[in-house]
Amino acid sequence: MAFDWSGLLSNLIYLGLFFVFIFFYPRIMISQMMFSLERTVNTLEKWTNEGKNIVIKKITKKPSKELREAVNNFLEFFRIEPVNIDPYGVMKKIEHLDVLSDERLKYFAKNIAPKFDTEAQADIVGGLSGAITLHQIAKIVRHYVEMIRKTKNLQLALVLQMQLPMIEKLSRAMLYATEALSNGWPIGDSVGPLVVAHLIGDSHVKEFDDETLYVQKNLFGKQVIIVKAKGPGGRLGKLGRVVEKLSKGKKIAKIITIDAALKLEGEKTGSVAEGIGVAIGGSGVDRSYIENVSTQSRIPIDAVAIKMSQEEAVMPMKNEIFNSVNHAMKVVEENLKRTRGHGKIIIVGVGNCSGIGNNKKAAMQVETLIRKNAQTVKKKEEEEEREQKKWKLFGF
Repeated sequence: MAFDWSGLLSNLIYLGLFFVFIFFYPRIMISQMMFSLERTVNTLEKWTNEGKNIVIKKITKKPSKELREAVNNFLEFFRIEPVNIDPYGVMKKIEHLDVLSDERLKYFAKNIAPKFDTEAQADIVGGLSGAITLHQIAKIVRHYVEMIRKTKNLQLALVLQMQLPMIEKLSRAMLYATEALSNGWPIGDSVGPLVVAHLIGDSHVKEFDDETLYVQKNLFGKQVIIVKAKGPGGRLGKLGRVVEKLSKGKKIAKIITIDAALKLEGEKTGSVAEGIGVAIGGSGVDRSYIENVSTQSRIPIDAVAIKMSQEEAVMPMKNEIFNSVNHAMKVVEENLKRTRGHGKIIIVGVGNCSGIGNNKKAAMQVETLIRKNAQTVKKKEEEEEREQKKWKLFGF
């Protein structure tokens, strides 16, 4: 009986290929991943340059070398959070850093755009904030890509690759945000100030400081104090401090905050929800002030939230968000009508006032701009989706 040499040869070839794949397959996977990672990080760096150029071109169409270098250097601006091992007094430390950061941004904006008015300089500050965020994201992703390239670490490559879709989505939104804030366009987060601007009507507003204003009026049969950041520049205002000052020596029946809120996947953009608590994000300083006022005087605190995704909050305001304004106003009206007890009601419009003026007339004038920007963004997103489908055909 003849020996089956062909079968033995097949087994040897199989075993040889098996061991080759054991040793070389991880490297093949990393090579394929590195192509995808490199493509993504190059895209992020391209968006960073686009964001930087948006801010620079907002200042001048013919930027000097000194201006470009100044903006490039400022993109490295960072902030070190305070020690919080002992939580006592940590809010004062965070507030102090907030003030210092704002002052530094304002000083730089005034230095590079001295001929701009205060509203335009506030827009430059917003644009710089978006460009800094873009720059930091691109730097961090580049750091991990270079680490993977040096160490050939498959596990790290897998973790980064799984995060890239979310990182890319957020970065794209920040590029839109940089353009919107630099040009003074309303973003999703501006919906809170937009609602209270309608509630203010044609009433005379008073400035509390250079960033925040308020108005006292009768609204739906109740005495109210409406608080918002000063617009139409891109400001957030010192809402917590204002509420604390305005509530001293007064009988306050309720505090209502109106703000954009993070929706869950599957929830409808622009849906309005009502609850209790202080609807203010950020560092937590303003929220802390209002919670302290509420707790000490046992004041009810209600919240009206307009739902949107994290990306929609920083992008130019979508039609679905703009259309929710009337619904939010009706929710506020019902809340005021069912409020019992004597005293004034404080209504706070929380969010970035980019593009949002300080009365109903100014709020109505911005509708055309919002509709136009929403349509432009929708077309850009459709083009980007078509481009991504092309890459998916190649497995990347």
